[in-house]
Amino acid sequence: MRSFFKKAFQDMKESAKAQHEVDKANFEAVRMESKAQWEEAKVMGRPKTHKAMMQAEREEQIAAAKKRTAEAQERIDSVRKE
Repeated sequence: MRSFFKKAFQDMKESAKAQHEVDKANFEAVRMESKAQWEEAKVMGRPKTHKAMMQAEREEQIAAAKKRTAEAQERIDSVRKE
């Protein structure tokens, strides 16, 4: 009976150590993600960076609209040929 409890407590100790390592790793990951978000927010606060990002987004939207226009024109042309 004594060895049973000794083994049970040893298992609990090992489990607690392993869980502590998991908790430490998760805490570090959350901390670094938070820091990354902060750094990104700082950069986005700069007018020059924000303007460049907005311009890139607009260019992407223009390209998507032109692609849709070309696809629609192809559909029109295919219908007219019939």
